[in-house]
Amino acid sequence: MATVLDHINNDTPMGANLLHNGASFRVWAPNAKSVYITGDFNSGKPEDGNLLNQIGNGHWAGFVPGVSDRQQYMFYIIGNGDEGPKRDPYARELVSPFPDKCVIRDPYFPWHETGYQTPQFADFVIYQLHVGVFHAPRLPEKGAFLDVIAKIPYLKDLGVTVLQLLPIQEYSSRFSRGYNNVDFYSPEMDFAIPDMELPAYLEAVNAMLVEKGLATYLLEDLKGEMNQLKALVDLCHIYGLGVMFDVVYNHAGGDFGTESLYFLDRQPAGSDSNSLYFIPGDFVGGLIFDYSKPEVRDFLINNAKFFLDEYRIDGFRFDEVSTIDHRGQPFGWSFCKDLTSTLKFIAPNKLYHAEYWGVNPLVVQDSPVGIGFNTSLTDGLRIAIRDIISNAAQPDARPLNMDRLAESMWPAGFSREWQFVQGPENHDVVHVEQEQRIAHLADPSDARSWYATSRSRVAMGITLTAPGIPMLFMGQEFLEDKQWSEDFSWWPHQFIYWEGLSLQKKMADFLRFTRELIALRWQHPGLRAQGFSVIHTNNSSRVMAFHRWVDGIGKDVMVILCLANSNQYHYKVGFPHGGFWQEVFNSDVYENWVNPDTCGNGGGISADAGSYDGCAYSATLQIPANGILVFARQ
Repeated sequence: MATVLDHINNDTPMGANLLHNGASFRVWAPNAKSVYITGDFNSGKPEDGNLLNQIGNGHWAGFVPGVSDRQQYMFYIIGNGDEGPKRDPYARELVSPFPDKCVIRDPYFPWHETGYQTPQFADFVIYQLHVGVFHAPRLPEKGAFLDVIAKIPYLKDLGVTVLQLLPIQEYSSRFSRGYNNVDFYSPEMDFAIPDMELPAYLEAVNAMLVEKGLATYLLEDLKGEMNQLKALVDLCHIYGLGVMFDVVYNHAGGDFGTESLYFLDRQPAGSDSNSLYFIPGDFVGGLIFDYSKPEVRDFLINNAKFFLDEYRIDGFRFDEVSTIDHRGQPFGWSFCKDLTSTLKFIAPNKLYHAEYWGVNPLVVQDSPVGIGFNTSLTDGLRIAIRDIISNAAQPDARPLNMDRLAESMWPAGFSREWQFVQGPENHDVVHVEQEQRIAHLADPSDARSWYATSRSRVAMGITLTAPGIPMLFMGQEFLEDKQWSEDFSWWPHQFIYWEGLSLQKKMADFLRFTRELIALRWQHPGLRAQGFSVIHTNNSSRVMAFHRWVDGIGKDVMVILCLANSNQYHYKVGFPHGGFWQEVFNSDVYENWVNPDTCGNGGGISADAGSYDGCAYSATLQIPANGILVFARQ
């Protein structure tokens, strides 16, 4: 006798879902001969009483009374190739260590309703981090979700508005950047604090809640990776920070193992055409999803909906959307349209950010022309910044390509200033055995020299004042010069150098610079607005100037940057309007804060009539060597 069909209909959700008197189970296994549900609540063996029912379109389902939270389960599938247990592709949590059984979880969590809202897209300042190495006080264990919570006050004080976590879904290897997911609904178990270590974490987290006048958690509230990740999102929102997940919908795996969604309905091995979820052809060690199948598309789209609903996140970075398009032809493009249209319908204020190479403006255009993402990662400004910084570090006075820098600030085809995300560092670029971090690039011989710190300030200054959503990579804000790695067993000295903030004044000064420059974005809305125009470039002098403003209102700001190794005196630049412009920011102040020898303009300048640089007004400036100035029109 099979499981009962109580509570089972076409709308029964996939996976295991608790009800008031048991749980429903549903799985898609269209070519299976039979599917059983096994677990703590029955014999754990495939028997007549736990056989699921065929309910049409390849789906198997059943209701099991008496099932409770945190019980373990597996599907047992008999196919034409073999038979054996399979993990639920929709499992919310897994037993540690990996691989093991699935865990039935009640999705309830005691969220704090503080009224937090996802920022307007123009107000995003993204901070990208890897949970396992961002802050890892329990070595040799990885950093955990609750360890990131400890750094929330620091990140809030820094001024960033959204944390972008590298992928947090379960992967099969011991160390990973996270792009080899195999269990898409389950958070990475290595990012969880074991129950026996929770009391100390509970005390620290509750202290943060008490500081905000909010109800504290119970120990039970923080048990398991699912709830610990929810606590991270909850605390971020309480402190005014958004959270984005980095999701990989272009492929799955690596190492799948025999109990994963690979060959879920256990068809004969030999061709990945029989693997159910995937098409033949390797991609970075894994397999491309089969976007021709509605059930596969639903699996991925429902995954995004699941994270928006159950984890209350503020958006996604979608990894390698270009691979979905190119390798998933002819179905990948339409899948992306379905994905974005669904998410925008249910959560229109969240940010849906695509990585697409080469950069394609159609990615951020709405259907039917485009595929509807809000933003796209772009590489033009990153390449241009890294080029001018590395060339500035050469032992000569060569011209720098400021023209290329200017052209890269607003990539062609993008109509809004927030539709592209830019920054000179990210997890791919500055990983070990890839490119160097900006501080090292700025002076390869000494990442704490004046050359390194001053040029790094220019790079950060461009990032935070140019059009687009700026993105910082962990440690970039305080002059981290080492490449990073997620695998500290192989690369044990690549952690970001938190201790340096108290041991090296150069790092503390640079952090102050970054924090106060981010604050300038909120003080001067022109730095977050649509108006943008390049006013001046001079490759020989290594100087560039650009204008930012709010359309129809003003709030004009002029940004002047220089990568010459000596101060530029009496340097003439065109200005869009006449009158007094206040010098509201000068990077030279932060060299051995407070720099008594700052090169500046006495608090401001007067732009007088006289055509220059295509403007009706101009001013003569004192520009610090390797410096950035910001003027605001009064």
